[in-house]
Amino acid sequence: MDAPSITEIGFLFIIFGVVLAFVAMILFAFRSTRESGKTKGAGLLLIGPIPIIFGTDKESAKGLMILAIILIVIVLAIMLLPFLLQR
Repeated sequence: MDAPSITEIGFLFIIFGVVLAFVAMILFAFRSTRESGKTKGAGLLLIGPIPIIFGTDKESAKGLMILAIILIVIVLAIMLLPFLLQR
């Protein structure tokens, strides 16, 4: 039994992310039909290391800023890991 390659693992992560986003959209749609009131929302778009954050309220945008910082640190750590392990 061969170990999966980096390409296969990356492809599985992409598929998992798409499925997770689809499930989240369905859950939010069902939740919004039961509740009435003010709708809040925000979005985060990472283009390389540059985050683009948009939202309808400050709390949502603040949470996404924290998430963007965490994601950028994780990505940088993963990118630098091979160089640090070679030494």
